[in-house]
Amino acid sequence: MLKKKQDYITWDEYFMGVALLSAKRSKDPSTQVGACIVNDKNKIVGAGYNGLPIGCHDDDFPWDKEGRFLETKYPYVCHAELNAILNNIGMDLHGCKIYTALFPCNECTKAIIQSGIQEVIYLSDKYAGNDVFKASKIMLDTAGISYRKVESTITSLLLSYNEGDV
Repeated sequence: MLKKKQDYITWDEYFMGVALLSAKRSKDPSTQVGACIVNDKNKIVGAGYNGLPIGCHDDDFPWDKEGRFLETKYPYVCHAELNAILNNIGMDLHGCKIYTALFPCNECTKAIIQSGIQEVIYLSDKYAGNDVFKASKIMLDTAGISYRKVESTITSLLLSYNEGDV
């Protein structure tokens, strides 16, 4: 008798994988971030990546990280978490979780709190020492929103578009 497959990925690995796959849509040459919002029934209700707003063409705006403010990407790029919230399928996000490649900045944290999301699961907190991210944690703690680093037993996942692999 055939038994079920044993080495399947966890829900956290699955949803973080969706966030990481979403990040591959980003045109940002230095940082690609994705986010995935999930409801209490493990259904994806929103996804996003860091990029320019609709109607702002990628070739018409700067992607630099340094220089005069208006000549950098920072005033123009919409972060993955905010895009996932804005791109949700039109439902109330209260009680949902958001999976994101990077711990959210203070601006995205405000949107997360306002949307009703109750948990943040992140892959990297590499900017933890920056005041922007310290502010995020202060706000999340004050609002009673939990956050945690994703736990995974895998370090990578290969996707194949070879039809023979299906």
